[in-house]
Amino acid sequence: MDFDFLNSKTAATLDDIRVRVAHALARHPLCRNVRFDILSVPRTRRGGNWTVTLQSVEPRAVWEASEIVADIQDAYDLAAAA
Repeated sequence: MDFDFLNSKTAATLDDIRVRVAHALARHPLCRNVRFDILSVPRTRRGGNWTVTLQSVEPRAVWEASEIVADIQDAYDLAAAA
């Protein structure tokens, strides 16, 4: 079995990632009012090259919003600029 295929991330633009995060947060009742920004960052040892800054998060929504963002970060890699 090809485990690299299972561990690979889908390439996406900042706008694509922004839309996906917005839709995912909007689906959770506690996270609908979370404001966020997505930033391109240098690639880390773990391979990530973008991050989300959560702003205006209701205290009881912090855990859920963080989990939603972590799941998306595990699935998407920022596409190289054309």
